[in-house]
Amino acid sequence: MKKSLYELASVIRSKNSGPFQITLDVLFEEEKIYETVKRSGQITRQRIAQIYQIDEQKIRELVFFDPALGFKITFDRTISSGTCFDTDVYGAQQHVPLGEIMIPV
Repeated sequence: MKKSLYELASVIRSKNSGPFQITLDVLFEEEKIYETVKRSGQITRQRIAQIYQIDEQKIRELVFFDPALGFKITFDRTISSGTCFDTDVYGAQQHVPLGEIMIPV
């Protein structure tokens, strides 16, 4: 059986990390669920690059932080915040593809 990250996480959010990067935060309420996601092999640089259609080198951080039961991903924006053709000035809508990743449970 598989569940989406949306179904498993208590918080999934995105925001600017300065004008040139996006940060994604995912937090869990239960350690068991966090460990399941962490060990699933679904949260990797390669997978993030694939779902966001970016080069893997644009991913600056992918960090699991056990004390907070969560992980953080930071990647370079394709267009800097607030410039012509930017569709999400605050980076607040970029978590959607991440939330749709299916995790075996």
